[in-house]
Amino acid sequence: MLKTSYWRLVKFFIIAGVLTFVVNILLNKKAQPKTDLSTPSPLSRELYKVISPETYKYVLNHVSVCKERSPFLVLMVPVAPVDGLSRDAIRKTWGRPGLISNVDILTLFYVGLPKEGQSSHIQQDLEKESKEHADIIQMDFLDSYHNLTIKSMMIMDWLATHCQGASYAMKVDTDVFVNVFYLVNKLLVEGGPLRHKYITGSVISDGRPRRDRKSKWHLSEDIYPEDTFPPYVSGAGYVFSIDLANRISWASRFVRPIPLEDVYVGLCLRVLGVRPVYSQTLLPPRNLFEIKRLNYETCTYATRVIVTGFKPHELLDIWGDFQKSHLTC
Repeated sequence: MLKTSYWRLVKFFIIAGVLTFVVNILLNKKAQPKTDLSTPSPLSRELYKVISPETYKYVLNHVSVCKERSPFLVLMVPVAPVDGLSRDAIRKTWGRPGLISNVDILTLFYVGLPKEGQSSHIQQDLEKESKEHADIIQMDFLDSYHNLTIKSMMIMDWLATHCQGASYAMKVDTDVFVNVFYLVNKLLVEGGPLRHKYITGSVISDGRPRRDRKSKWHLSEDIYPEDTFPPYVSGAGYVFSIDLANRISWASRFVRPIPLEDVYVGLCLRVLGVRPVYSQTLLPPRNLFEIKRLNYETCTYATRVIVTGFKPHELLDIWGDFQKSHLTC
């Protein structure tokens, strides 16, 4: 009799516990605001028009470069129309075709229109260069610092439209040294199977808007009322799985344009629920996407993906030694 009463009591507490758990779940669901990242509030037509691919037209394009191939890595380099020296230096160094045997890497340069007042031969020279190398993509927005967000979104749209067969892409500035050998090894060997919803670089997690009107990075409260930025990757160079190009393009329909392209990509990632991965080693502690200039030393550079702060002739000066010696580290 006593044993039966004991088990009835145990069953009562079990049932009561289960009911309490279920009630708490239902109450929490009711109390929490319903958030659906698939249906955020879209931008007005006028705001979205600024970054919509439908607003701009191609002046130069090479859609065939990805038609009959599936590059493992596409290096997308935003560059000014006038900066032929940087394009030439990159073609001879980390962006050289066939740099790594058995790994298909494609390098493309993305430009807007020359600024008003610049010499008229710039566009003619650019078209001649494009015919020679077939690696320049140009759209009809003004190429300027404040239009970098437009340029970045057009890069994403180009990848999503014309190069879906690629595995990874990298957006990288012209003043950057890229250790393509280390990067490819990191993606192929350390990365394992092809990743999705993946973006990595030097992650900035404590960014705040600059309210000083004299600042190059000024953002008014009207344009960006929040006090902090979501985590984002430095625009000097970041790597992402190719599926993110289309996802970021979609997310831009819901994010008001700001003239800070790397922060803007971070805002799109927030809409997508994607958190950027900080690319580092713990032992020793090292940022693999170095966003400052380091004195050149072969083995220092051999253990980084990027180092910033290079002029074209400086890149050319160190590349020969690096390519010859980096495997000895």
